[in-house]
Amino acid sequence: MKSFDIKTKIFFGDQALDRLAEIPYNRVLIVTDPFVAKGSMIDLVTEPLKRGNKEFEIFKDVVPDPPIEKISEGVRKMLEYKPDAIVAVGGGSAIDSSKSIREFALRVEQYAEVGLIAIPTTSGTGSEVTSFAVVSEPAAQMKYPLVSRSLTPDEAILDAELVKSVPPSITADTGMDVFTHALEACVSINRNDFSTALAEKAIEICGVFLLRAYLDGNDTHARQKMHSASCLAGLAFNSASLGLNHGMAHQLGATFHIPHGRANAMLLPHIIEFNSDINKHSKSRTEYLPAVKRYATVAQILGLSSYNEIMTVRSLVNWVQFMLKEMDIPLSVSQMGTVTEEEYFGAIDRMADAAMADGCTETNPRVPRKKDVIEIYKKLW
Repeated sequence: MKSFDIKTKIFFGDQALDRLAEIPYNRVLIVTDPFVAKGSMIDLVTEPLKRGNKEFEIFKDVVPDPPIEKISEGVRKMLEYKPDAIVAVGGGSAIDSSKSIREFALRVEQYAEVGLIAIPTTSGTGSEVTSFAVVSEPAAQMKYPLVSRSLTPDEAILDAELVKSVPPSITADTGMDVFTHALEACVSINRNDFSTALAEKAIEICGVFLLRAYLDGNDTHARQKMHSASCLAGLAFNSASLGLNHGMAHQLGATFHIPHGRANAMLLPHIIEFNSDINKHSKSRTEYLPAVKRYATVAQILGLSSYNEIMTVRSLVNWVQFMLKEMDIPLSVSQMGTVTEEEYFGAIDRMADAAMADGCTETNPRVPRKKDVIEIYKKLW
């Protein structure tokens, strides 16, 4: 027996942030990063809280790839302030930090039921509706995915006003993160009719609106659509899980601090080829791996097609590479210029071990061997 449910209530559209004046909580801890806290964006959150006569304090020590030390500081702040709700404002790091802070603080002292409201300021992670969080341990160069239904936010507020100022490079990285979430959910061994419907809609939106949002940050319609796509993809992979793409991307982020969405985007053409087992002998086969048909369906959603399934999957790989080039995302690690060849190849064996052990890899449609992962990392250079 399987089940599907959506725990998070989602508020979206014009003036969605007005929900903060109506929330059933009186004492709020806002968790965000220094950039959001010192800019005008935070006023979009605090103004409706003030109108609703809510007390609030701000914890602004969130950093990318939230390390355990910063989570501990947030736990101390929460236990000192004792809010009845946390409002997470930011990208995946702020939302993941908030999830972890609430989870660990209430394990130390279960002083009340504490709500969690997630307000994403990027259209990428889908963390506002998922039961996943990622924390890091910089000294060990490791990222640890946390999975628990209790991590899922109670409410999500999607307001395009918060993403208008996101620069093109981050729009590109986070947008390809949305696409990767949706695509991996589509081919996951845990996929189901409900998760696939959500993922396919997210893919359709990405095909129409991602490049528009990248080229014109003031295109509010495209921004709102990508915000919705991010949430839809989050709901999809929250049910179906992800795959090897994320398992390998986590290690690139932990080891070389490559932004998560960018790491996913760079890996994606290689992962599609691996999961489809596309090579020079593909045309002579009478049977293909199951993922081939699902990738072909995705290609058709994007308006891509050819006279057979293998060529259609190749067109999907070409589309991904086209998007990377159009949005100035490197196709290889060497193009980034931030990692030396010696550093990269010296880390591949350890990254491959960690990718094999990553929880996301378990639901990949093709079971990888360590040597397969090593080969993909080598190709990525």
